[in-house]
Amino acid sequence: MIAPTVPDLPSQRAPVNEPVAGNYFVAAYPPFSAWDAAHSPGLHKALERPAPATPLGLYIHLPFCQKKCDYCYYLSYIAQPAAVVDQYLETVVRECALYAEQPGVKGRSLSFAYFGGGTPSSLSSTQVRQLVDGLRREFFWDGIEEVTFECAPRSVRPEFLETLREVGVTRLSMGVQSFDDELLRLNGRVHLAEDVVRAYALIRQTDFAWVNLDLMCGLLGETEAQWRESIRRVIALAPDGVTIYQTEIPHNTQLYRDVKAGVLPVAPLSWDTKRARLDEGFRELERAGYTIVSAYNAVKEPQRHRFLYQEYLWRGEDMLGLGVAAFGYFGGVHAQNEITLEQYEAAVARGELPVKRAFKLSEHDQVVREFVLQLKLGEVPLAPFRERFGVDLGIEFAKPLQALAAEGWLIVCREFVRLTRPGLLRVDRLLSHFYDSQFQDIRYT
Repeated sequence: MIAPTVPDLPSQRAPVNEPVAGNYFVAAYPPFSAWDAAHSPGLHKALERPAPATPLGLYIHLPFCQKKCDYCYYLSYIAQPAAVVDQYLETVVRECALYAEQPGVKGRSLSFAYFGGGTPSSLSSTQVRQLVDGLRREFFWDGIEEVTFECAPRSVRPEFLETLREVGVTRLSMGVQSFDDELLRLNGRVHLAEDVVRAYALIRQTDFAWVNLDLMCGLLGETEAQWRESIRRVIALAPDGVTIYQTEIPHNTQLYRDVKAGVLPVAPLSWDTKRARLDEGFRELERAGYTIVSAYNAVKEPQRHRFLYQEYLWRGEDMLGLGVAAFGYFGGVHAQNEITLEQYEAAVARGELPVKRAFKLSEHDQVVREFVLQLKLGEVPLAPFRERFGVDLGIEFAKPLQALAAEGWLIVCREFVRLTRPGLLRVDRLLSHFYDSQFQDIRYT
């Protein structure tokens, strides 16, 4: 178990003037706003180096949805005809083929793959088979450790689940968010609680190795009673893992536009309220036999249910991002693809990698990136940083570590940095303390 529960200390204070709107979840360092086209050659140089014998993963962005949720900030396209989707999938496979011929990739086996969206389960079984068959032609999938596929409750159907199992999906993650129909409607979700129950029963009949359910605490209009009922119902279903996200209000969402226009029926919940509900959810999951393994995840069996996509990426391993607006990380270089279908497909048609912007990390940048991302796991062992980078993080980050330890957010030892439970609940707000000065106080995206 990580991040043990500790009483709140008198010195523990929430950051002053926490913004209601803006990105909260930290997925990358440096922040996306620091990436630009001038760094794109760094990715090409990384790809030209000989292939290392290290884990390699794929993220495949499937940006099609029936409806966009009010809080969603991912690129998506609503209700597209089958011909548009088919052309997109063909382009993704062609992009994959471009990467497969690069010296840094050629001949490497895949360790993990993640199909995200959008709503990946909006595809047909035929489209899924064609996509996976195309990717398999370019990469070695035999022995792949983890294949995650996201799905939405209303798009779950028996034959589709059988297709996912047959193509090798090992981890199925379903976005539930809440079991309260009123909240689901208010926040722009298309499913209801009964859809979750129906879909989950079908998923369990198909016998996936790992089923994860997502919840969101602090949805617009959520009451404490509604949150407790969602936690009770997810525990009753007994999934292998539960992910809980605190609701954020990024600038490119309908929720933000409604906040700005002053048309919300209720005020957004405070971060203190959201953290208290996350803590309550974690405590109930722990009572039910789950182990908290990160700032967002609880699992039944930590050794069996390792989320490798997250684990490998946060420890600096390579991942290629395929699809429009997809993000990747390769050889110490962040990259994002073109952000419109037209630009993305045109680049691939020209035989070019469709990279829009990138950031080549220095060795110091890599140290910061891996430390702040791994801190979200609750505990960071320091020996790997000494062995890999020759860096003593206790010295490298002495000032912010001492300051955050004094506030009660974390504990610093010779061999590890460990967040307290209050620190784990707000870790994404703490990470910027470790950023270089040039990346402090800049917009995240």
